[in-house]
Amino acid sequence: MQNPERIQVGDEVLILKPNYVAGKYGVVLGRESRSDSQASLRWLIQVVDSDSSIIVVSLTKDEFILSSPESD
Repeated sequence: MQNPERIQVGDEVLILKPNYVAGKYGVVLGRESRSDSQASLRWLIQVVDSDSSIIVVSLTKDEFILSSPESD
């Protein structure tokens, strides 16, 4: 399981779920914002696809993985 503090805007990820975008790569746009100002557990991911459509999905950290290891 990933530490959410290590996920950053601009990170490239591999999407695991849902099925209609599983196996595709995406870019982290940021945390989903909530109207009650509480921290959200969901991330907005823009799917990188070869066609011209723009798809943004809201995923929990268990539905994607970072596609390349971070260098510390």
